[in-house]
Amino acid sequence: MKILAGKRGLIMGVANDHSIAYGIAQKCAEAGATLALTYQNDMLAKRVIPLAESLGSDLTLPCDVGAEGGIEEMAATLQKTWGQVDFVVHAIAFADKSELRGPYLNTSRDNFNNAMLISCYSMTELARAMLPMMEEKGGSMTTLTYLGANRITPNYNVMGVAKAALEASVRYLAVDLGKHNIRVNAISAGPVKTLAGAAISGARHVFRHSESQAPLKRNPDMDEVGRAGLYFASDLSSGVTGEVHYVDGGYHHIGVPTAETE
Repeated sequence: MKILAGKRGLIMGVANDHSIAYGIAQKCAEAGATLALTYQNDMLAKRVIPLAESLGSDLTLPCDVGAEGGIEEMAATLQKTWGQVDFVVHAIAFADKSELRGPYLNTSRDNFNNAMLISCYSMTELARAMLPMMEEKGGSMTTLTYLGANRITPNYNVMGVAKAALEASVRYLAVDLGKHNIRVNAISAGPVKTLAGAAISGARHVFRHSESQAPLKRNPDMDEVGRAGLYFASDLSSGVTGEVHYVDGGYHHIGVPTAETE
C-alpha cells in the first residue's frame, strides 16, 4: 500500500524539475498523495502547471508570499476546493542575488527585510492560514533550511540569518501546533545542484568542499532529499516535531576537515 494514499498535500516552492520542492513532490506523488502546487506569478505558472500535471495534479494556485494577503487568499481557495489538508511543504526563500557575495556587513535594509519576510515569516503566516484545514485530523508541515543557518558559509550572508530565524520558527511553531497534532520540522540538505543554489557566489567551491569532506564522500542527490520529505509528510514521522533533519552525507558533523594527505 502506498503510504500517502488518500492524503492531500500542498507543495510551495516548485520552480523547475531540478528544485528540491519538486523532488519532494515527486516522492509524495509516487507514494499516492494528491498534490496542490503554488506559483508566484504568471511567468512561473508556465513552468509549474506542466510540472504539476506530470505529478498527476490538476490544482495549481497563485501565491506571492511577499504580497500582503497572498497566503490568505491562496489558503481560502484551497479550503473551498479541498477543505482538509494533511501535509504542507514550504520551500520558499529569497535574497537579492547581488548581495549573496562579499561580506554580510554590506547587507542592505531592503534586502534584509525582504529575505526575512519571504524566507522566514512566510512559514509562520502559512502555518496560521493552514491551521483551519489541519487542526481536525492533524498533519505535517516541513520547511527547507541549510547548514549556513548555524555555521558560516561563504557568501550565504543574509540568507544564513533568515534560515537561522526559520529554524527558530520551526521550534516555536512545533509547540504552538503540537496540541493540534500538527508536526513542524525542517530538512537541512547538503549542496544540491539547483538554480537557487547556483545564485550564491562560490557555489562550486562549497559543492566540491562538502563533497570531499562529508563522511559519505558525496553530496546528497534529489532522490535522497525527496525521500526525507516523504518521511516527514507521512505517518512514519508521527512522533517527530521541532527537528532539523540533515541530509548532507554527515557533513554537518565535521569540525576540522581531514588533511588531504591522510
